[in-house]
Amino acid sequence: MDIQTSLNDGLYTITINRPARKNSFTNAMYTAIGDAFQEAMHHAGVKVILLKGHEGCFSAGNDLGDFLNDPPRDLNAPVFRFLRLISVCHKPIVAQVEGVAVGIGTTMLLHCDLVYASTTAKFSLPFTKLGLCPEAASSLLLPRLAGYQKAAELLLLGDMFSAQKASECGIVSDVLEPEKLQAHVDAQVAKLLALPVPSLQITKRFMKSDTRQAVMDKLGEEGLVFIDLIPEPQAQEAFKAFGEKRAPDFRQFELFQTKAKA
Repeated sequence: MDIQTSLNDGLYTITINRPARKNSFTNAMYTAIGDAFQEAMHHAGVKVILLKGHEGCFSAGNDLGDFLNDPPRDLNAPVFRFLRLISVCHKPIVAQVEGVAVGIGTTMLLHCDLVYASTTAKFSLPFTKLGLCPEAASSLLLPRLAGYQKAAELLLLGDMFSAQKASECGIVSDVLEPEKLQAHVDAQVAKLLALPVPSLQITKRFMKSDTRQAVMDKLGEEGLVFIDLIPEPQAQEAFKAFGEKRAPDFRQFELFQTKAKA
């Protein structure tokens, strides 16, 4: 199974389990992880959710082949359903991040409550490099967490950044040496499991209440534009360049636009 789940003494663990493809997401995986969050939210025995990747990798984002074969066409697509579910989840979500966290591998963390990363973890928000726009309400949440300039650097440039920078920008709660990460996550989860459920859920609700509607609105706004950008020439050039292992050439479209205006 590419998405594995388990429930043990109140802890519901969701593991992204596609190590051969760096845990990149297919539509079927978005459906499965959405179903997992749906189950966790409504299961009375679930107190805390732990989200992690298998074999030292969190997620490389979308599987490009699957994405191009069946791109999201409306806001009911599996990826957008998953993002809505994780954004409204009323139970504490802890994320354990090792290896790469690209695209949605990073943006989903903005909806988690505690995020612990290895010092070797690498993050990326490469939407502009793909001719696309932000997703998961990251254009709203990241400036609020990091401040506009830091968020702009991450979202406009789309470069890879370190776990330390992710921590400085508020994406990550703490950064641990690889050999200490698991023990630290286990300890923090144990603390949450020992606390009363009403207090945890009410506290989370209070912290999220001011942004809840704004997040839902931004999810929809970003999602519709994201869908519209996929067939555009710039995005298609980026996808083609990725497959050909070269840098995309976006200047050709600027030259075309200049000539058209002339």
